[in-house]
Amino acid sequence: MMKTLLVVMAFLLAGCVPKPAGIEPVAKFDASKYLGKWYEIARLDHSFERGLSRVTADYSMRDDGGIKVVNRAYHAGKAEWKESVGKAYFVEKPDVGYLKVSFFGPFYGSYIVFDLERENDSYSLISGPDTSYFWLLSRTPTMDEATKKRLVAKAQALGFDTSKLIYVDQSPLSR
Repeated sequence: MMKTLLVVMAFLLAGCVPKPAGIEPVAKFDASKYLGKWYEIARLDHSFERGLSRVTADYSMRDDGGIKVVNRAYHAGKAEWKESVGKAYFVEKPDVGYLKVSFFGPFYGSYIVFDLERENDSYSLISGPDTSYFWLLSRTPTMDEATKKRLVAKAQALGFDTSKLIYVDQSPLSR
């Protein structure tokens, strides 16, 4: 009985991908336009990214209809590149920017695209399951200050603690 309960609890936790209050995923999301490389401009701190710079995420389609996620970053303290491969699936409809992502077996976390520049998909704002998870992504390693300031202000207005943002070093490594 206890084994069954643990399996059911693990299953429920694996499928639980909440949205923070006030965060709405973008509608008319086009995964095919979102695919490709994104650069992390800013993030809130979490242990799985601590000490990392030059962070990128590369998205491509999987054969099963999901999205392959390849995160790559440089850890200066260890003088090495790190890579993590995961998978993402739409939680609702495939035209809503609300996905669940997993890098660790059956456990999924929320990946909510709540702002996306539509003309060129040049930036996106991402939330996790609550407002302690936030990422500002760009198609280029840098972002103009006015756009960055506007997007950070939007995130702050939605409840993210932008005073704790880490601005990611995307400069090339010197040889």
